[in-house]
Amino acid sequence: MARLSQKQAGAYYTPDRVVSSLVRWAVRDKNDRLLDPSCGDGRFIASHWNSVGVEQDTVAVTAAKERTPGAVVHEAEFFAWAARTRERFECAAGNPPFIRYQTFKGDVRRRALELCASLGTKFSALTASWAPFLVATASLLKPGGRMAFVVPASIGHAPYAAPLLDYLVGHFDEVWITAIRTKLFPRLSEDCWLLHAGGFGGSTMEFRFSALDHFKPATTPCEATRIPVNEWRKSWDRRIRPYLLPAKVRETYRAAALDTRSLRFGDIASIGIGYVSGANDFFHFRPSEADAWSIPKRLLHPTVRNSRVLPAGDLTAQTVDGWRRCDEPMMLLRIPKDAELPSSVSRYLQTDRGRQVRSGYKCRMRTPWYSVPDVQVPDFFLTYMSGRAPSLVRNSAEATCTNAVHSVRVRERKAVRRIIDGWDTPFVRLSCELEGHPLGGGMLKLEPREATKIVFPVPVMASELSEAEVKEAVSTMRMWRHYAVQ
Repeated sequence: MARLSQKQAGAYYTPDRVVSSLVRWAVRDKNDRLLDPSCGDGRFIASHWNSVGVEQDTVAVTAAKERTPGAVVHEAEFFAWAARTRERFECAAGNPPFIRYQTFKGDVRRRALELCASLGTKFSALTASWAPFLVATASLLKPGGRMAFVVPASIGHAPYAAPLLDYLVGHFDEVWITAIRTKLFPRLSEDCWLLHAGGFGGSTMEFRFSALDHFKPATTPCEATRIPVNEWRKSWDRRIRPYLLPAKVRETYRAAALDTRSLRFGDIASIGIGYVSGANDFFHFRPSEADAWSIPKRLLHPTVRNSRVLPAGDLTAQTVDGWRRCDEPMMLLRIPKDAELPSSVSRYLQTDRGRQVRSGYKCRMRTPWYSVPDVQVPDFFLTYMSGRAPSLVRNSAEATCTNAVHSVRVRERKAVRRIIDGWDTPFVRLSCELEGHPLGGGMLKLEPREATKIVFPVPVMASELSEAEVKEAVSTMRMWRHYAVQ
């Protein structure tokens, strides 16, 4: 097979002390047969004499064979190998490749999803590679088998990780997840946790979860919290990340969220992405450019291109006038579908750049190609990637926005005051942390679906925790996504 780049292969080699700890836990007898489904240069299989590794990268296979002359190393794509092998193992350990869904595709992805489906686990199209890897690996264990793996911290919050966790509790007697705050791979933005699962062929009704500031070698995972599977499914939308917080904070938050007097953001507003033009540099005009082309003002609409241009609190006409004075590209060419085109606009659309833009995917899929769809004037703009906290900005200027920010449209005018008064409170800040998810590099991301779940509590419920307790909880969640240490 051809040499893959590190990013293509999802290969980031594991520190020796982590390798040693995982293998010591997985191997219980010197004759146990150990599988590493993505063995890389062989550091896991080198830790036990009776090992089998699978690796698709030719150079890594050579390195693994040199490092572990007594091991069996198969040069193969793992899912194809797993589907045909008859070998079974007492244990497995490793660091599965983390390849995001955008590049986890083609025949490899098809084989992975088909194999997992045959094992009773259905993953979505947004699945990263590591989750199917672990299901396929578990299926190769003998009854009573064990596995120990480095996993992305997204196991604690990503929807695509939930089918994996459902599979694990349905097929193992014990499932431990250990969160580690200090990065195991300092060069990666992705945090990594540890997964231990024992007693293959059984089942369990709880996860065991512990949170450590630093990795500590251990033959037995540190136990801190027992998480009932039903609670994980029903109370926390199949997320483990909330268990980084003290039980009192979690319980109070859930009580406030379930109180009929509280409101979820989605109860009072619709939240979605802004428009997708297909070519912002073509459809966005600077005022000087619009004047040079004689574009009618009725076909131009002020727009928020990205979150960096948003002021705090309120986007006013004065802010938009400032953009104009600075000649920013802040005017969207907004042409209704049935509009008669002025000659100046026709000339612009027929330029070489116009002909190029109309052949792009987004433009050629709509009729007419120059009419940007889904242009809305929201009540608020919501940032969906944030450092300290998401910003909610009122739209007093009646601008529109691209998909670089979220568009918030309030259903009832009386709800506007509740949104404005509640947004900057510690409780809503905590809700953003719990309902959103870390993106890496200290960032918090709020998908529209996640934003709809933000809780605006009634004051009596919010007061169940002191302000200091809520602020400490917010600080904890920021610390775990590494914002506090930037």
